[in-house]
Amino acid sequence: MGKMNELHEKWSKDPEYVSAYEELRPEFELAHMFIKTRTEAGLTQAQLAERINMTESAVARFESGRIDPPMKTLRKIAEATGMHLKISFEVTR
Repeated sequence: MGKMNELHEKWSKDPEYVSAYEELRPEFELAHMFIKTRTEAGLTQAQLAERINMTESAVARFESGRIDPPMKTLRKIAEATGMHLKISFEVTR
C-alpha cells in the first residue's frame, strides 16, 4: 500500500476529513481520469502538453486537481489521447 493510501485510510477515521474529501471527490476523480487517460495513451505530461499546445506545468496542474480545464481543453485532451469525451450528470442519492 502506498503512503498516500495509508494516510487516507488513517485520516478516514476523522469525520471532518471524510466530509472535506467527499466535497472534493469530483475534483479527485477528474484528476485521476486525466492521469489515467494520459498514461493509457502512453504519453508523458510533456508529450501531452505539446499535443494540446500547452505547457507541461498546465498539464500537471490539471492532473493535480488544482485547475479545472475549460471544455475546449477537455476536447483537446480527448483528441490528443485518442479518446472520446463524454460528460454526464448523475442523480444524487
